[in-house]
Amino acid sequence: MSIVFDQAVQARLIASTPEARAIPATLRYAPEDPFAVRVSFPPAASLDGDGVEWVFGRELLAAGLRGPAGNGDVQVWPCGRERTMLEFHATEGVAMVQFATDDLRRFLSRSYELVDEGSEGGLLDLDRELSALLRDA
Repeated sequence: MSIVFDQAVQARLIASTPEARAIPATLRYAPEDPFAVRVSFPPAASLDGDGVEWVFGRELLAAGLRGPAGNGDVQVWPCGRERTMLEFHATEGVAMVQFATDDLRRFLSRSYELVDEGSEGGLLDLDRELSALLRDA
């Protein structure tokens, strides 16, 4: 049986207009992919009307709660004491989404209950992953 948990959260999409808009989001963690965090946004949150999912490192999210983190497609930093900003870069543009820091901390805490921080590598079956990668090549 696969253990996966989702946590529904409210986020704020920061736009170039003066008002930010609230959007629902779902945070997901699965021990089968122990290094990754997924955040999904509904179709109404995107410009093209399709749902959007971003996958990035759990370690990046944890580091971004303490200070600026990331230098690639996903960047995370504290925005005061109560909010954390996630910035997503894609070919279509940049999206800045603000989350309640307590929601992110709660999510990480639940993920650490499933897989202790620092022990993610022990869950990977490298032989199986390498076989799958070579089979698909």
